[in-house]
Amino acid sequence: MQAKARQVMEPEPQRAGTWRASVGTMRHLRRAYYDKFSRFYDRFVALHSRDTQGLARRFLADRMPVENGASVLDLCTGTASLLSHLHAKVGQDGQVVGVDFSHGMLKVAREKIRSFPNVHLVEAGAGRLPFAAGTFDAVTCSHAFYELKGKTQDWALQEIVRVLRPGGAFLMMEHDVPPNAFVRALFYLRLAFMGAGRAITFLRQEQEVLERYFGSVQKVVLPGGRSKVMICRKH
Repeated sequence: MQAKARQVMEPEPQRAGTWRASVGTMRHLRRAYYDKFSRFYDRFVALHSRDTQGLARRFLADRMPVENGASVLDLCTGTASLLSHLHAKVGQDGQVVGVDFSHGMLKVAREKIRSFPNVHLVEAGAGRLPFAAGTFDAVTCSHAFYELKGKTQDWALQEIVRVLRPGGAFLMMEHDVPPNAFVRALFYLRLAFMGAGRAITFLRQEQEVLERYFGSVQKVVLPGGRSKVMICRKH
Protein backbone atom coordinates (compact mmCIF):
# COMPACT_ATOMS: atom_id res chain seq x y z
CA MET A 1 0.00 0.00 0.00
CA GLN A 2 1.42 3.40 -0.94
CA ALA A 3 -0.15 5.15 2.05
CA LYS A 4 2.64 4.93 4.65
CA ALA A 5 1.94 5.35 8.35
CA ARG A 6 4.13 7.87 10.16
CA GLN A 7 6.87 6.26 12.20
CA VAL A 8 6.72 8.99 14.85
CA MET A 9 3.37 10.45 15.86
CA GLU A 10 3.41 14.08 16.93
CA PRO A 11 1.94 14.59 20.41
CA GLU A 12 -1.50 16.15 20.61
CA PRO A 13 -1.59 19.79 21.77
CA GLN A 14 -1.47 20.12 25.56
CA ARG A 15 -4.89 20.67 27.08
CA ALA A 16 -6.13 21.19 30.63
CA GLY A 17 -6.63 17.87 32.46
CA THR A 18 -10.34 18.36 33.10
CA TRP A 19 -10.98 19.38 29.52
CA ARG A 20 -8.93 16.44 28.24
CA ALA A 21 -11.00 14.01 30.34
CA SER A 22 -14.22 15.57 29.11
CA VAL A 23 -13.14 15.35 25.48
CA GLY A 24 -12.06 11.74 25.96
CA THR A 25 -15.45 10.83 27.44
CA MET A 26 -17.34 12.53 24.61
CA ARG A 27 -15.13 10.83 22.01
CA HIS A 28 -15.84 7.46 23.61
CA LEU A 29 -19.60 8.12 23.62
CA ARG A 30 -19.56 9.28 20.00
CA ARG A 31 -17.60 6.21 18.93
CA ALA A 32 -20.06 3.95 20.76
CA TYR A 33 -22.97 5.75 19.05
CA TYR A 34 -21.53 5.26 15.56
CA ASP A 35 -20.61 1.65 16.34
CA LYS A 36 -24.28 0.94 17.08
CA PHE A 37 -25.58 3.16 14.26
CA SER A 38 -23.42 1.34 11.69
CA ARG A 39 -26.04 -1.42 11.33
CA PHE A 40 -28.66 1.08 10.07
CA TYR A 41 -26.44 3.78 8.58
CA ASP A 42 -26.75 2.94 4.86
CA ARG A 43 -30.55 2.69 4.96
CA PHE A 44 -30.83 5.92 6.95
CA VAL A 45 -28.64 7.90 4.55
CA ALA A 46 -30.49 6.58 1.48
CA LEU A 47 -33.85 7.57 2.93
CA HIS A 48 -32.65 10.94 4.21
CA SER A 49 -30.92 11.97 0.98
CA ARG A 50 -33.42 10.26 -1.34
CA ASP A 51 -30.37 8.92 -3.17
CA THR A 52 -31.00 5.19 -3.17
CA GLN A 53 -28.66 4.61 -6.15
CA GLY A 54 -25.65 6.50 -4.83
CA LEU A 55 -25.74 9.15 -7.56
CA ALA A 56 -24.41 11.88 -5.24
CA ARG A 57 -21.34 9.83 -4.33
CA ARG A 58 -20.73 9.02 -7.99
CA PHE A 59 -20.98 12.76 -8.73
CA LEU A 60 -18.35 13.43 -6.05
CA ALA A 61 -15.97 10.80 -7.41
CA ASP A 62 -16.40 12.06 -10.98
CA ARG A 63 -15.42 15.60 -9.90
CA MET A 64 -12.18 14.37 -8.31
CA PRO A 65 -9.31 15.83 -10.41
CA VAL A 66 -7.10 12.73 -10.48
CA GLU A 67 -6.01 10.22 -13.09
CA ASN A 68 -5.76 6.45 -13.19
CA GLY A 69 -3.17 5.24 -10.66
CA ALA A 70 -3.75 8.03 -8.13
CA SER A 71 -3.79 7.62 -4.33
CA VAL A 72 -6.97 8.82 -2.61
CA LEU A 73 -8.02 9.11 1.03
CA ASP A 74 -11.68 9.10 2.12
CA LEU A 75 -12.06 10.82 5.49
CA CYS A 76 -14.81 9.62 7.87
CA THR A 77 -15.50 6.83 5.39
CA GLY A 78 -18.27 5.25 7.48
CA THR A 79 -19.50 2.07 5.83
CA ALA A 80 -17.35 2.69 2.72
CA SER A 81 -20.24 3.68 0.45
CA LEU A 82 -17.96 6.04 -1.49
CA LEU A 83 -14.97 3.72 -1.85
CA SER A 84 -16.24 1.69 -4.81
CA HIS A 85 -16.75 4.93 -6.76
CA LEU A 86 -13.26 6.14 -5.84
CA HIS A 87 -11.86 2.76 -6.89
CA ALA A 88 -13.54 3.10 -10.28
CA LYS A 89 -11.91 6.51 -10.67
CA VAL A 90 -8.31 5.51 -9.85
CA GLY A 91 -8.43 2.02 -11.37
CA GLN A 92 -6.50 -1.12 -10.43
CA ASP A 93 -3.19 0.76 -10.38
CA GLY A 94 -4.43 3.30 -7.85
CA GLN A 95 -4.78 3.18 -4.07
CA VAL A 96 -7.88 4.04 -2.04
CA VAL A 97 -7.80 4.37 1.75
CA GLY A 98 -10.86 4.83 3.95
CA VAL A 99 -10.40 6.25 7.47
CA ASP A 100 -12.93 6.20 10.29
CA PHE A 101 -12.76 6.21 14.09
CA SER A 102 -15.69 3.80 14.46
CA HIS A 103 -14.84 0.11 14.65
CA GLY A 104 -18.48 -0.75 13.92
CA MET A 105 -18.56 1.33 10.74
CA LEU A 106 -15.33 -0.25 9.51
CA LYS A 107 -16.66 -3.73 10.24
CA VAL A 108 -19.55 -3.09 7.83
CA ALA A 109 -17.17 -1.40 5.37
CA ARG A 110 -14.85 -4.40 5.31
CA GLU A 111 -17.57 -6.56 3.79
CA LYS A 112 -18.06 -4.08 0.95
CA ILE A 113 -14.44 -3.88 -0.16
CA ARG A 114 -13.48 -7.56 -0.15
CA SER A 115 -13.31 -7.66 -3.94
CA PHE A 116 -11.00 -4.61 -4.18
CA PRO A 117 -7.39 -5.53 -3.31
CA ASN A 118 -6.20 -1.93 -3.64
CA VAL A 119 -8.80 -0.49 -1.22
CA HIS A 120 -7.75 -0.34 2.43
CA LEU A 121 -9.35 0.65 5.74
CA VAL A 122 -7.67 2.38 8.69
CA GLU A 123 -9.16 3.05 12.12
CA ALA A 124 -8.14 6.60 13.07
CA GLY A 125 -9.56 9.99 13.95
CA ALA A 126 -9.89 12.78 11.38
CA GLY A 127 -7.81 15.17 13.47
CA ARG A 128 -4.72 12.97 13.65
CA LEU A 129 -4.08 10.95 10.51
CA PRO A 130 -1.41 8.21 10.60
CA PHE A 131 0.06 8.94 7.16
CA ALA A 132 3.22 10.63 5.98
CA ALA A 133 3.08 14.13 4.56
CA GLY A 134 2.31 14.32 0.84
CA THR A 135 0.89 10.80 0.59
CA PHE A 136 -2.35 11.43 -1.34
CA ASP A 137 -3.37 13.06 -4.61
CA ALA A 138 -6.87 13.74 -3.27
CA VAL A 139 -8.88 13.59 -0.05
CA THR A 140 -12.67 13.25 0.07
CA CYS A 141 -15.25 13.61 2.84
CA SER A 142 -18.91 12.86 2.18
CA HIS A 143 -21.64 14.24 4.46
CA ALA A 144 -19.49 13.93 7.57
CA PHE A 145 -17.35 17.06 8.01
CA TYR A 146 -20.12 19.09 9.67
CA GLU A 147 -20.40 16.37 12.33
CA LEU A 148 -16.82 16.84 13.52
CA LYS A 149 -16.89 18.44 16.94
CA GLY A 150 -15.01 21.38 18.40
CA LYS A 151 -11.43 21.89 17.31
CA THR A 152 -11.47 18.60 15.37
CA GLN A 153 -12.62 20.51 12.27
CA ASP A 154 -9.53 22.73 12.41
CA TRP A 155 -7.23 19.79 13.13
CA ALA A 156 -8.80 17.80 10.28
CA LEU A 157 -8.22 20.62 7.78
CA GLN A 158 -4.59 20.93 8.91
CA GLU A 159 -4.13 17.18 8.50
CA ILE A 160 -5.79 17.15 5.08
CA VAL A 161 -3.40 19.83 3.82
CA ARG A 162 -0.46 17.95 5.33
CA VAL A 163 -1.20 14.56 3.72
CA LEU A 164 -2.04 16.06 0.31
CA ARG A 165 0.64 16.32 -2.34
CA PRO A 166 1.32 19.77 -3.85
CA GLY A 167 -1.58 20.59 -6.17
CA GLY A 168 -3.75 17.91 -4.57
CA ALA A 169 -7.46 18.37 -3.99
CA PHE A 170 -9.86 18.10 -1.06
CA LEU A 171 -13.48 17.44 -2.05
CA MET A 172 -16.09 17.92 0.69
CA MET A 173 -19.71 16.99 -0.02
CA GLU A 174 -22.40 18.25 2.36
CA HIS A 175 -26.06 19.17 2.33
CA ASP A 176 -26.43 22.72 1.04
CA VAL A 177 -28.16 25.36 3.15
CA PRO A 178 -31.85 25.34 2.06
CA PRO A 179 -33.05 28.60 0.47
CA ASN A 180 -36.48 28.37 2.14
CA ALA A 181 -36.39 30.19 5.51
CA PHE A 182 -38.48 27.59 7.37
CA VAL A 183 -36.56 24.61 5.96
CA ARG A 184 -33.30 26.45 6.65
CA ALA A 185 -34.31 26.88 10.31
CA LEU A 186 -35.01 23.14 10.55
CA PHE A 187 -31.63 22.45 8.94
CA TYR A 188 -29.82 24.52 11.58
CA LEU A 189 -31.93 22.96 14.34
CA ARG A 190 -30.90 19.48 13.21
CA LEU A 191 -27.22 20.43 13.39
CA ALA A 192 -27.74 21.84 16.88
CA PHE A 193 -29.42 18.62 18.05
CA MET A 194 -26.49 16.65 16.61
CA GLY A 195 -24.21 18.65 18.89
CA ALA A 196 -22.60 20.25 15.84
CA GLY A 197 -23.14 23.87 16.87
CA ARG A 198 -19.66 24.74 15.59
CA ALA A 199 -20.71 23.44 12.16
CA ILE A 200 -23.35 26.16 11.94
CA THR A 201 -20.65 28.81 12.40
CA PHE A 202 -18.39 26.99 9.96
CA LEU A 203 -20.90 26.72 7.12
CA ARG A 204 -21.86 30.39 7.43
CA GLN A 205 -18.20 31.24 6.75
CA GLU A 206 -17.38 28.11 4.79
CA GLN A 207 -15.74 29.69 1.75
CA GLU A 208 -13.65 32.04 3.88
CA VAL A 209 -12.48 29.27 6.26
CA LEU A 210 -11.53 26.88 3.46
CA GLU A 211 -9.61 29.62 1.65
CA ARG A 212 -7.35 29.94 4.72
CA TYR A 213 -6.11 26.42 4.08
CA PHE A 214 -6.31 26.05 0.28
CA GLY A 215 -5.17 28.04 -2.73
CA SER A 216 -8.54 27.85 -4.49
CA VAL A 217 -12.06 26.86 -3.45
CA GLN A 218 -14.93 26.13 -5.85
CA LYS A 219 -18.52 25.29 -4.94
CA VAL A 220 -20.47 22.92 -7.20
CA VAL A 221 -24.15 22.27 -6.48
CA LEU A 222 -25.49 18.82 -7.33
CA PRO A 223 -28.53 18.48 -9.63
CA GLY A 224 -31.59 18.95 -7.47
CA GLY A 225 -29.82 21.39 -5.15
CA ARG A 226 -29.90 19.20 -2.03
CA SER A 227 -26.12 18.78 -1.75
CA LYS A 228 -22.95 20.60 -2.77
CA VAL A 229 -19.31 19.75 -3.32
CA MET A 230 -16.57 22.12 -2.21
CA ILE A 231 -13.51 21.49 -4.42
CA CYS A 232 -10.39 22.81 -2.68
CA ARG A 233 -6.95 22.78 -4.29
CA LYS A 234 -3.71 22.82 -2.30
CA HIS A 235 -1.09 25.39 -3.28
